[in-house]
Amino acid sequence: MSTSSTADRPRRAAIVGLGLIGGSIARALAAAGWAVSGVDDDPETQRLALESGVVDADEVPADVDIVFIATPVDEVVAAARRALQTTSGWVVDTGSVKRTIAESIDDARFIPTHPMAGSEQTGLSGARPDLFRGAVWVITPPSHVTDEAVAFVHDLIVEMGADPITLDPAAHDRIVATVSHVPHLAAATLMNVADRRSDEHLAMLRLAAGGFRDMTRIASGSPDIWPPICVQNADAIGETLDDVIESLRALRSAVMAGDTDTIARTLADARHARTNLPVATELPDELVEVRVRIKDQRGELAALTGLAAELDVNIFDLEIAHSAEGPTGVIVLLVDAAVADRFRGGLLARGYRPSIRPLT
Repeated sequence: MSTSSTADRPRRAAIVGLGLIGGSIARALAAAGWAVSGVDDDPETQRLALESGVVDADEVPADVDIVFIATPVDEVVAAARRALQTTSGWVVDTGSVKRTIAESIDDARFIPTHPMAGSEQTGLSGARPDLFRGAVWVITPPSHVTDEAVAFVHDLIVEMGADPITLDPAAHDRIVATVSHVPHLAAATLMNVADRRSDEHLAMLRLAAGGFRDMTRIASGSPDIWPPICVQNADAIGETLDDVIESLRALRSAVMAGDTDTIARTLADARHARTNLPVATELPDELVEVRVRIKDQRGELAALTGLAAELDVNIFDLEIAHSAEGPTGVIVLLVDAAVADRFRGGLLARGYRPSIRPLT
């Protein structure tokens, strides 16, 4: 399938769901020169999207290059199936749970993804073109998705300013349970505890200092999207909550017993881990080109980019060069020279024979 635009037709995207994420995708693509249309179930949101120029038409054209499904996660599968039936381009979702969605749609044109970006502002009014700049955007392609699809989506994510990585759908769900879903539930719980206690201590919320406000900031997000997320990722969220509860019980025991060593060690470990959180990716001083010969079959690009994610190797650009001499091809990836040897070692361990050369 070709997704290239002709000289007399601009690249066109359609958005299904014009909330914060869908609206921001529309604005980011428009800023990059795309023609963008979109639809939303809420008539008022649809009207505002047209009047404010977020989209140029309230439709999903049949010949669209790509459709983004930015609905709540419990509506993604139905919306994606409709888009696959009525359009000829790629179809991408943005839900924060991936395994159930990936397992529900067996179509090589559907690529599950998850942009790890958000805002305290909700809905279309909070949408902005730079929402994804510097943010991680996860691609979770099942094995039947083609390398062309993964490469197209990867390049488009980069075009919107995000940092794409590839993960297995189930691994994604386990990770986001820890770094996104449970933190939101914990913030909401702490905020509700403080609110209940403020009935007894009227000054409590007035005394809430920066630390409390920082920790509970995400509780101000839209509550409507979270129940279906919790249902779809219940197993991973449950395991993570069990771990958090067990850790809090151990810390409670240390506090009640006056065990200052355990308290200090817990806080020191947390401080060390927090200090070593990765920062937003910036263009390194030196890039190198990694060339990997692969079989021309589905899943190869996903395997390579997934390995890069495991090894914490950022891919700044990629290209697929098909061979005319048989069922093989070459994938060309640009990575930071400082981590090229680590990536090469991982590729060799997986049976690949990569070559590395500096950019000239």
